[in-house]
Amino acid sequence: MTVATVQSSSYVASERPVPAAQAATAALVPVARALFAAIFLGAGPSHFSPAAIGYASSAGVPFASFLVPASGVLAFLGGLSVLLGWHARLGAALLVAFLVPVTLSMHAFWSVTDPMMAQMQYAMFMKNLGLLGGALLIAHFGAGPISWDARRAATR
Repeated sequence: MTVATVQSSSYVASERPVPAAQAATAALVPVARALFAAIFLGAGPSHFSPAAIGYASSAGVPFASFLVPASGVLAFLGGLSVLLGWHARLGAALLVAFLVPVTLSMHAFWSVTDPMMAQMQYAMFMKNLGLLGGALLIAHFGAGPISWDARRAATR
């Protein structure tokens, strides 16, 4: 939140944040990063299972025995980076690199003939689009307060 000021007979947002909004941001941003990162940290290790590799292979993913574990590493490292707020922009870029090909190859609802499976893949596709949006926001804005990135920037 910012305090609105009048300048040249039009409203312009001031650069002075309202103290209550500052406190809420300081408390909520790390929680939001943790909630966002949870799906990647939880799912990353499952990419090493034979079931996940087999599923991706059956979906037509080439070199699934290499690409699926590699995508798990991207997801886990990106999620950990965002969670800690340590090089969060780079971590978010890793998540973008993970999400784009996975979303397009594994959740191609438009090519599924079974209506129930198509609906499930559509939901997963849309979930990934939301995650992609969040990753792009973090890639742009960074980790925010209460992060290793903020601490590093304060000491410069």
